Amino acid sequence: MKSCTFFGHSDCPESVYFILKEKIEELIKTEGVLCFYVGNNGRFDSLAVNALKEIKSEYSDINYSVVLSCLPKESIENSIYPEGLENVPKRFCIDRRNRWMLSKSEYVICFVTRNTGGAAKFSTLGKNQKKTVINLAEI
Repeated sequence: MKSCTFFGHSDCPESVYFILKEKIEELIKTEGVLCFYVGNNGRFDSLAVNALKEIKSEYSDINYSVVLSCLPKESIENSIYPEGLENVPKRFCIDRRNRWMLSKSEYVICFVTRNTGGAAKFSTLGKNQKKTVINLAEI
């Protein structure tokens, strides 16, 4: 099953939502992507989760998981916690979680406007690993 993950700046503008939703639907329709992995840190991740929830009502065969970098105090809908992450020092948990999501995916949808930070790092890593990377900031 083809999969997609998401990386974007935590200060991503809300206006990205509609193009994000459009690109997710495009991957479902044209590439057969049915599995999505998204983090839970920052606005871009929140926009992706909201888009996936909305799209799931129309495309019931898709699955998405909110991939946690640390165990939450309260339950998060559709969440998973990668095995082995509990042994990772807290300061490395997001990095390790992002590497896990990238390893599971053939596609990356990102919003990267600067060359610093985790979004830029993992989008570049995706390109280096020959993943299909769609940067919404370039559309």
